[in-house]
Amino acid sequence: MKGMGVTLKTLGTKKVTTSYPDVPIEMPDRFRGIQYLYEDKCIVCFQCQRICPTECISLIGKPNPDPEKKGKVLDTYDINFELCILCDLCTEVCPTEAIVMTNNFELAAYSRDELFKDMKWLGDENTKNIRQDNNNIGAPQRGGGKAE
Repeated sequence: MKGMGVTLKTLGTKKVTTSYPDVPIEMPDRFRGIQYLYEDKCIVCFQCQRICPTECISLIGKPNPDPEKKGKVLDTYDINFELCILCDLCTEVCPTEAIVMTNNFELAAYSRDELFKDMKWLGDENTKNIRQDNNNIGAPQRGGGKAE
C-alpha cells in the first residue's frame, strides 16, 4: 500500500525527464566545455601549451607574412581531447583571449583518432554556444574597487 501511495502522490507532479538528443540541454554560464579558437587573435605566446597539465595542446607559429608587422602568426594548433580534462587553464592564461570555452560537451567518437582536433575544427566547425565573457568568474572587473 505504501508503494501505491508514493505512486499516486508523484503522479501529478512535474516530470523531470528531458528529451536530450532532440532538445539540447541548457548549460550554466560557467560550464567548462570544448574550447573555441580565434586564430587571428593568437600571438603564439605558448602560454596555453605551457600551463596545460595533461600536455594535450600543441601549437606551432611562423613568422608573420606581412613584413610590416612584428611577431608570429599561428601555423598549427592541435588539441588532443583524449587527454584534455577541460580544466579551463588554457583560456584563463591566454592574454588575448584567443582560446575560449564553449558550452558544447559532446565529443563521443568511434575512434580515438577523431578526438584529435586541429585549428580548422576548433575555429570553423565549433561555432555553437561560444562563451561571450570568458572571465566571468565573479572577480571585480575594474581593479577590485566597489561597483558603481
